[in-house]
Amino acid sequence: MSDVVNFVVQAALVLLIMLLLPCAYRVLRGPTPADRLQATDTMTTLLIGIIVLLALVQRSTFVVDVGMALAAFSFVGTLAVSRYLCEGKVF
Repeated sequence: MSDVVNFVVQAALVLLIMLLLPCAYRVLRGPTPADRLQATDTMTTLLIGIIVLLALVQRSTFVVDVGMALAAFSFVGTLAVSRYLCEGKVF
C-alpha cells in the first residue's frame, strides 16, 4: 500500500476505536434497555469496521470472513433482544 492509503487506514482505525468509547458509556449508563441495545449494535458495527480495516492492513481474507460471521450473529442477537424487550419472549 502507498503511504497515503496506509495513513488513511491507520487514521480510520484510530477514529473507529475512539468511537467505541461513547458507545461503551451508553451501554453502561443507558437510561433504557433500548438505548443499551442500540449502543451494543453500534459497537458491533464499529468492531466489524475495525476487523475489515485490519484485514486490509494484514491482507488476509480470513479476517473478512470473521467480520461477516460477527455481522450475522449480531443481526440475530439484535432481533432476539429487541423481541424480548417488546414482547417479553425470545421465541
